Amino acid sequence: MLLLLSNDDGIRAPGIRALKNSLMGLGDIRVVAPFTEQSAKSHSLTMREPVAVERVREGEWAVHGTPADSVYVGLHRVCESRPDWVVSGINRGGNLCSDVHYSGTVAAAREGALHDVPSVAVSLYCQDSTPVEAHHWATAERITRKLIETLSGRDLVQGLLLNVNVPDVPYGALKGVRVCPLGRRFYATKAIEGVDNEGRTTYLIGGPHERFDDRPGTDGVLAAAGWVTVTPLPLLATHTDQLRALADWLDET
Repeated sequence: MLLLLSNDDGIRAPGIRALKNSLMGLGDIRVVAPFTEQSAKSHSLTMREPVAVERVREGEWAVHGTPADSVYVGLHRVCESRPDWVVSGINRGGNLCSDVHYSGTVAAAREGALHDVPSVAVSLYCQDSTPVEAHHWATAERITRKLIETLSGRDLVQGLLLNVNVPDVPYGALKGVRVCPLGRRFYATKAIEGVDNEGRTTYLIGGPHERFDDRPGTDGVLAAAGWVTVTPLPLLATHTDQLRALADWLDET
């Protein structure tokens, strides 16, 4: 197999080292990832200026751009042929519920899926206060490898995109793996006001995790309880339940 790896934490992040380690021996690996951290950059592409790319070691390239830029470059310029998988991660921090709309980790995988390559975003659901070296990277490594091994060779749907979250616990402490829908995640408001050197008002956007919704069987609830969550994400962003109603209402105008 040919595996294209990326992330949003940057080419030097421990998570992408763990990801590469987890997939060694399954095929040829190409790593194409952002030069610097690009968390929460979502699916932005650099459209109006050149994107610099540098080879940092054998089989690895750093892209001076976004996660989606990196996978685009990997698919069209680095990989000698069409990859069998695009795998993004392992992100330091969960990408659960509404996080998928902001996540560069998920966007990197989505870019692969948009080019009809089966793609997976893997995140380690952990606390920011935990030192990087204390995280259970090996748990996420084992889950990632098992997932790719299990699904390779299957009759997968075109544009498969999976969002995977692994609790930051020893492998033996996992409850198991659950395929589940996204829930909703709520953050505390933290729009801290300040003033920059030019006298302009500034705001620091974002705040700490506050809670997941309480719908049983959704990804946030399950991950917090110790389950590995796997959610297939759609590429066609149409609210199909509203199509008929909107058509009926607008026909009346």
